Amino acid sequence: MFKNYIKTAYRNLKKNKAFTIINVLGLALGLCVCLLIVLYVVDEFGYDKYNTKLDRVYRVNDNIKFGGMNKQFAQSPAPLAAAFTANFPEIEATARFRQWGSYKVRKGDQNVHENHVIFADSTLFDVFTLPMLFGDPKTALREPHSVVITESIARKYFNQEDVVGKALLLNDSINYKVTGVIKDIPKQSHFHFDFFLAMSDLQESKDDSWLNNNFNTYLLLKPGTNLKTLENKFEPLIRKGAGGQLQGAIRMDYDAFVRAGNFYKLNLVALKDIHLHSNVVGELDGNSSIQYVYIFLAIAAFILIVACINFMNLSTARSANRAREVGVRKVLGSLRKYLVAQFLSESIIVTFFAAVIALSGAWLLLPYFNEISGKVITITQDTLLWLLPLSLLSVIVIGCIAGSYPAFFLSAFKPVDVLKGKLSSGFKAGFLRSFLVVFQFGTSIFLIIGTMIIYNQLKFIQNKDLGFDRNHVVTIKNTDDLPNANVLKDELMTITGVKNASLSGFTPTGGWRNSTTYFTNEMRDTKNALSTQSWVVDENYIPTMNMHIIEGRNFEKGRLADSSSLIINEAAVKQLGFKDPVGQDLFVIVDSKGENQKRMHIIGVVKDFNFNSLRDNVTPVVLSMGYSTGQLSVLVNSNDMAGLINKLKQRWHSFAPNAAFEYSFMDDEFDATYRTEQRMGQLFISFTTMAIVIACLGLFGLAAYAAEQRTKEIGIRKVLGANVSTIVGMLSKDFIKLVIIAIVIAAPLAWLSMQQWLKGFAYRDNIKWWVIAVAGFGAIIIAFLTISIQSIKAALANPVKSLKNE
Repeated sequence: MFKNYIKTAYRNLKKNKAFTIINVLGLALGLCVCLLIVLYVVDEFGYDKYNTKLDRVYRVNDNIKFGGMNKQFAQSPAPLAAAFTANFPEIEATARFRQWGSYKVRKGDQNVHENHVIFADSTLFDVFTLPMLFGDPKTALREPHSVVITESIARKYFNQEDVVGKALLLNDSINYKVTGVIKDIPKQSHFHFDFFLAMSDLQESKDDSWLNNNFNTYLLLKPGTNLKTLENKFEPLIRKGAGGQLQGAIRMDYDAFVRAGNFYKLNLVALKDIHLHSNVVGELDGNSSIQYVYIFLAIAAFILIVACINFMNLSTARSANRAREVGVRKVLGSLRKYLVAQFLSESIIVTFFAAVIALSGAWLLLPYFNEISGKVITITQDTLLWLLPLSLLSVIVIGCIAGSYPAFFLSAFKPVDVLKGKLSSGFKAGFLRSFLVVFQFGTSIFLIIGTMIIYNQLKFIQNKDLGFDRNHVVTIKNTDDLPNANVLKDELMTITGVKNASLSGFTPTGGWRNSTTYFTNEMRDTKNALSTQSWVVDENYIPTMNMHIIEGRNFEKGRLADSSSLIINEAAVKQLGFKDPVGQDLFVIVDSKGENQKRMHIIGVVKDFNFNSLRDNVTPVVLSMGYSTGQLSVLVNSNDMAGLINKLKQRWHSFAPNAAFEYSFMDDEFDATYRTEQRMGQLFISFTTMAIVIACLGLFGLAAYAAEQRTKEIGIRKVLGANVSTIVGMLSKDFIKLVIIAIVIAAPLAWLSMQQWLKGFAYRDNIKWWVIAVAGFGAIIIAFLTISIQSIKAALANPVKSLKNE
């Protein structure tokens, strides 16, 4: 019986080749997009799952409100880990990370800058699953000047992996003994480091300061620990640890600190949730967002539904062609359930061939998909173990879903009506079919509008005045390698094409960030305290960045008083409440115990500039004059950029012959902040194109069958004098009406959804009316062109051929 279903289905599909090709291609495109999205989603949910204790590992986050600042940090105080271990038996182990920038590592006679370097506790391997190839994980990081490296680094510096006992020279000063080699950390991890330095080398790790949050602290909880109960115990510990230090720093105890409207809270974030659910200050790597996962899953569902709708529409539109077959089968005694099984078999066969094409297409498109999504997804043997069964299950499920309505619709025909010819207008029965066409094009229009709004927002961001010049600034890295970086700066300023240069580790597009609290009086009144970023810059910083002083003056070289001077931005002025800020004094604590403070004098106000993402409003920042290395920002004006870069490189090597010359353009660093949105925009364009193609395939098929059903009507109209344009209009108007209905429904939904997305940006472009108009008009044009291909063909046919049988 089943063999007969397959044979009959194959003959029917082969007989109607055009229908079969359209259905297979439509489903294949839909399944291909869904498969790529499934691979993306599986990759996103796979982060940190290499840890065998995943469900028991948590990170400590700090949530602090003070001095006008209310922020959450992925970092916590140095003594917190030891205090947790001593006070809470629910905690099995703790481990801390402390980032300290890049390090120079000697390789032959060259120094190589390594950015993936971090200090780690010796308990690191108790918390995280980092398989050690060589060495003992229990003792690897206990000794001072010890380092654990990855297998790639071992091969890079020693050309072999078993390098335990060998030494690495870091920063030209310290020999670190390699005590362990671990496997390379998987791509799906929320941190990626190649060098783990012993925490005992870091004096800061032994400090008892509860007010400095610089350590990423992780906990391994014992099985069965109640998370909420444990978190409720944190407040007394904070009160005990930070209370006395608050008294010294701001001259108020913990209770007074809370009564003033401030707070200092700790909360735990599950390791498995960090990648998709955490985006706070101090993350160890760039995380993703669960919102994008949901968006892509919704797109996958919509595109698959659109593809299934194609199958339903085309199958039911062919009802007149299959009606006599159904009638004859029923007269000969075939039961309805067998007819349903027959049509479902056809649907499953179509879906199977579509799935084969989709798998092949996904495999071919995967490199392109990886490029625009920023992923490194590969189809491995492990992937196939779940992908092939899932694909087989999808074939059955989608085949049954897509073929269910046509199967029950066609099998319900009454033999008497069929044989009397009452179903000759099979295409015209169609509220459900009309609804499905509206849904198809509504989805496509929704995606078109969303894509255009995302594109406009990214263009708005790229063209926005940020308050500084990012387009003409070259950033030279690693200037802290140089013993005389200021001399290099002066040398570079003599090069033709260099307008200015500034030496500072603080730049608007990234780099080091430092937070400091300033007070408006010596009594450290917290009501007017300003907790803000504090950047150390030189006298050339503001002109190099093309920032604008709107009150007061800039720093001056050689002016000793400027070592105690400040320049603040407009946001800081607003928060401090100063009407005339120039000449005002601020006080800052200069020791860890809070016993000493320094008076600082405001000499200028700089116009607000964006140094965070444009998702956020400009926050206060304070500039002080001093010596800060790390980066050399060079303002350039040259038509021969390659030649100028070469000159900068030559000067660099004259000062540091053994150090690599590394540079970037500030506009590229700015664009990197929005790389996620740019990738999402590219993916939206790709998915939208797929959705439109699938919808057009379905519309093309429907138009073909509509023309086929009205062949004789078209012939009669032509004999009576109708021209081509009249016939094309007649065949097109019903479809165009459905597209217009789709626009009316989809446009408001798209507008509301994208308004919600734009709320994530403090600086955003308004949705233009023409975006909706262009999307709607574009959808009408696309639909009309698709329909016209068949309509014109039908209108140009010789009427004699369609009427000779009458």
